[in-house]
Parts: sequence; structure tokens; C-alpha cells
Amino acid sequence: MKKQTRRDFLAATAAGATAIAAPGILRAEPLVLRWADGQPASHPSPQSAVKAAAEIKEKTGGRIDVQSFPNGQLGSSRDMVESVASGALTMVTEGAAQLGQFVPQISIIEAPYIWKDAAHVTRALKSPLMDELNQVLVAKRGMRMIGVNYYGVRHLTSGRKPIHSVEDMKGFKLRVPEVDTFRAMAEAWGARPTPLNFSELYLALSQGAVDGQENPLPTIASAKLAEVQKYLVLTAHIITPRLVIVNEAAWQKIPQADRDIVVAAIDKAAAWQDQEILDQEKGLVDGLTKAGMSVSTPDNEAFRKPVLASVPAKFESKWGKGLWDRIQAL
Repeated sequence: MKKQTRRDFLAATAAGATAIAAPGILRAEPLVLRWADGQPASHPSPQSAVKAAAEIKEKTGGRIDVQSFPNGQLGSSRDMVESVASGALTMVTEGAAQLGQFVPQISIIEAPYIWKDAAHVTRALKSPLMDELNQVLVAKRGMRMIGVNYYGVRHLTSGRKPIHSVEDMKGFKLRVPEVDTFRAMAEAWGARPTPLNFSELYLALSQGAVDGQENPLPTIASAKLAEVQKYLVLTAHIITPRLVIVNEAAWQKIPQADRDIVVAAIDKAAAWQDQEILDQEKGLVDGLTKAGMSVSTPDNEAFRKPVLASVPAKFESKWGKGLWDRIQAL
């Protein structure tokens, strides 16, 4: 796939907008939906977008052409979400915490230690809670969730020293996404949170600008972080679902029959991705060990306690009173 720059993309936006505006099922030109992702093309997330695109093209008889742009080609996480909100970009797959900058309540879905296990995540995502959050996202920011996928359990890595306990995190320069809940978690550990876009992470680690980072095992592997990080620390501090977000105005201009096809294809591809991530997680501790990483499991309760002592209370006004307890009860 030819890499497209932001300039190329913006130059093509007018043509896409013209296609979206055309009413009815039959169109002389296919409707182009541009779908961005910050993950590299080797990661299951962009791969699932490619699978969904093929299904959508087939089921619509070519009426809809979904174009995938992985690896942050169209900007940082924040840039891509803002582009969807403005209508310059049709779709993006992004973490819930990143969406929390636009609709604060949504960031709770990716809060540290809120999920007991993957089954708990599934129950919550199938509950009325998601419909409620989606209604807020549509009303306040003109975006809509049309898919959810499993991104994995997040763990720490370190380049310069092993991490055996939460005390080892004091003064540790930890790269975190550019969102406040992750910063608060790092601060609760005594670390120095360093917000950084994912596309800049490998270089920052290689140059020692940050000491370490945190991500699920498939992301650590696909981004080749074992080349620049020596220690893998199995903290399991966050279970991350990622959301497929679409511009609401563009979505409403698509005929209902085609919207149904798009959602069904995204759901089917997400099921493939969920299983692929789960399968990779089972084998990647061994795989990353063979790649040269030293793997350890710390006292995870010691990591959990300072975060739960501060983060839920700190963000209650942002998330809404009682929402944390409601999710815990699901």
C-alpha cells in the first residue's frame, strides 16, 4: 500500500465528501470511507480493518470502498480523532481513554484496574452503558461508536533496569498515551509520566528519552519494542477495549442497508481480531523471551493499591458519580 501523507489525504477529502453526499444506494462512483489507525500494519487492528473492507466491498457490490491507513499515517491519536469529529476523516480505531478527551465519561472504559477479567469487559460492552455513552458521543461531538474490539492486557517494559516492585518505579520516565488517566496512574506509582504519541515511541526508547512504556503484548511485538527494551514486567494493569468511531454526519448520509453491511463486517472482523489477540497473548511471553527480553511478574497488588487509592476519586467528577461502582457491579 502506498503511504499517504496528511497533505495527500486532505487533498482527497473533497472527492470523498462529494461521494458521501450522493443519495440512494446506486452511485456512479464508490463511496470512499477512510479508516485510520495508529498501529502498524502488522498488528491485528489494521489487519481487521482490511478484512472488514474486503467484506464491505463484496457485500455492497463495490458501492463502498473502505481505505485503511495504519501506522499513524494521518497524524497522532488526537489528530485522527479530531479529524473524525470535524469530518475530514471518516473513521478511526482508537482507545477509549483517548476518546475521553472529547467525551470525559468514555475514558472510564480504559481506566486502570476497573476490569476484573475479559468476561467482565464483555458484559459491560453488551450492557446499556455503551448505548448511553454512545448517545453522549453523538450529541456532544458528532461521532458514533460502530464497533468495539479487544486490544489486550497492558504490561510494563523497561530498558535500563528490571522492575521488581512498585518502589522501582520512583523517578522512572514512563511513556504514556496523551491522556490524563494514564498520567495519574503513572504518578500513583511514583513514576514520571511522559506523554508521547505511539508513532514516536520506538525512537524515544532507542535514544533513552524515556525509560520504558506500557502496552499489550501483541503491540509490544508488532512494534518491535524488544529491540529497544530489555525487561518485560507482567503488571496486567489495564485491559483495553478499542473503539471504531465514525463521523456522525457522514454515517447518516449512508443508506441504512449499507450501514447494516458496514457494522456486520466490522463485527465479524472484530471477532477475528479478538481471537487473534487472545491467541497471540498466550504465546508472546515465550516469544518475547526468545527475542531477548527478561520476563518477571511483580507483586501486582502493590501496583494496584496506590492507583485505586487515588484515581477513581480523582476522576469521579469527570466520569460521573457512581459510574465506577456501576461498572464494578456488572
